[in-house]
Amino acid sequence: MKITVAETAGFCMGVRRAVEMALDAAIAHPGPIYTYGPLIHNPQVLALLREKGIRILDEIPEQGNGTVLIRAHGVPPDIRERLETAGFNVIDATCPRVIKVQTVIARHAPSGGASIIIGDKDHPEVVGLLGYAGNAGFVVDNLQDLDALPVFDNAIIVVQTTQNTWLLQEVKTWADKNAPHYKIFDTICGSTERRQEEVSRLSESVDALVVVGGKNSGNTRRLAEIGRKSGTLTFHIETETEIDFEKLESADTVGVTAGASTPNWIINRVCRNLETIPYRKARGRSACSSDFSGCCS
Repeated sequence: MKITVAETAGFCMGVRRAVEMALDAAIAHPGPIYTYGPLIHNPQVLALLREKGIRILDEIPEQGNGTVLIRAHGVPPDIRERLETAGFNVIDATCPRVIKVQTVIARHAPSGGASIIIGDKDHPEVVGLLGYAGNAGFVVDNLQDLDALPVFDNAIIVVQTTQNTWLLQEVKTWADKNAPHYKIFDTICGSTERRQEEVSRLSESVDALVVVGGKNSGNTRRLAEIGRKSGTLTFHIETETEIDFEKLESADTVGVTAGASTPNWIINRVCRNLETIPYRKARGRSACSSDFSGCCS
């Protein structure tokens, strides 16, 4: 079996930066150390942060102490103000690519125009972006919802940084036809775009595709969607314990990619366990050794 790992698999710049900032904060600042909401969308990394004493703050108390990191996805501006008012030392770990989108909306909002955000309504990045749009923010994730909005005299369109590139192209086509005066900002992260392009190419050259990452990670789910859309046998797993060895036995070539919040150590574990498939097949039973921890239940 040939295993090909995507060059873009794993941590993006924004996630790596946020995780490093959190670990540094645990050393440099007296406790307690919190993140406001989950720092990133990966359960295994969040477990590591808990081991380092970094806890998740879900609600802002009237009085607080310690340090709070703003998650990589960003937050509405009023959240930061409330954290500082409560007495927390606030460290902003928002991804710089997300800050760019926040800035675009913040500069447009005073004009009174609408800010249309193409993204997942409940995603924390989108919730944060809405906070910069005032009362003129709108979220859509498909062309039907876009059609349902009134045509504004003054509007911009921005995109969640981890959205599908094909959706942005559909939105541009829609705007050319229905609202050519709208200003569109291509705010999909370059890393996201490269990751999606690579998985599209990879899925066409392998018998099966394994996408590694949190089940609640939007960018990881979209990679799996691209694989399935290509017709390639595609699996979305969080760890090596979820590998479906039986379904992968017939594959001569397997591609592996991972979401932007998936650490390298999990990707490596998945690859090591995939490498056992020929031995399992040859023996007709589970082949497990100390080198492949987690491959057998």
